[in-house]
Amino acid sequence: MAEKEKIHRTTIGGQALIEGIMMKGPEKTAMAVRGKEGDIVIEEKGNKQRKWYNKAPFIRGVFNFVGQLGDGYYYLSRSAELSGMADEDGEEEMSKFEKWLDDKFGDKIMGVVMSISMVLGIGLAIVLFLFVPTWLFMLLQTIVGTAADLSPWQSLFEGVLKIAIFITYMWLVSKTEAIRRTYEYHGAEHKTIACYEHGLELTVDNIKPQVRFHPRCGTSFIFLVLLISILIYSVFPITNQMFIDTFGVSEALAMILRVSAKILLLPVIVSISYEIIRLAGRYDNILTKIISAPGLWLQRLTTKEPDASQIECAIAAMKAVIPDDKESDKW
Repeated sequence: MAEKEKIHRTTIGGQALIEGIMMKGPEKTAMAVRGKEGDIVIEEKGNKQRKWYNKAPFIRGVFNFVGQLGDGYYYLSRSAELSGMADEDGEEEMSKFEKWLDDKFGDKIMGVVMSISMVLGIGLAIVLFLFVPTWLFMLLQTIVGTAADLSPWQSLFEGVLKIAIFITYMWLVSKTEAIRRTYEYHGAEHKTIACYEHGLELTVDNIKPQVRFHPRCGTSFIFLVLLISILIYSVFPITNQMFIDTFGVSEALAMILRVSAKILLLPVIVSISYEIIRLAGRYDNILTKIISAPGLWLQRLTTKEPDASQIECAIAAMKAVIPDDKESDKW
């Protein structure tokens, strides 16, 4: 018990970038990236003042999540520039479309590319996690036909399929060299935060032995969103058959209406998941361990053991955001 009381649970959180790490503290955000010459480039900026909707329970989750997504894409884009990745891409022969983008946007090209990638990513996520599971369920129901009504199991079927898609995607991308390095930086981020929370000096030797899994990780949050969605849609089922019986629409239109309804309910699910993961990060008991276990397991895919140079980037970013008053970053 005495050992647990020594842990300082911090609000500081981070994100792995391209050859670097971003850390966000209570007062400012810092990014440390391994530059083209091998040196660590650090950029800092003060945080915006938090509004009431960033603090209100069951409201803050959506706004904070959207804000983190925006910050994440900005820092990813900036890290690509600082690390030299943008220059490497530019050395290859450009297509006509790439030349048009370069002429139109010039130095802002990486921001444009990242914005396009974000839109395409959101679209792909909607297709993979909303339309594909619903379409596969409809296909299964067609195959079964009138022999059995599977509609009561639709939410569970789709939820399990979403989790399978998510885990498979994480596993596949981890096999690429670029993503694996990002996962190593992810591990460095978690280990550095753990070292700070245990009150140890931020050195490579102190950070290396730390655990690379953390209950407040974004991976755990997304996985929790999937689990909460299964629970909510099982308690309050929204099925294709419900729209067909109520409005007399076709199966195709019923699928579209169902997906639209689930998108509208997504902020509710995100808000509930946000509050749960906050509790899991604050307390250490049987209940929070059960809640955190699936996400911590999944982090075995999304975090890898970092090397000393990656840990050095995490230390640089972390030191830049630690407040003078340690109590101000208490979770």
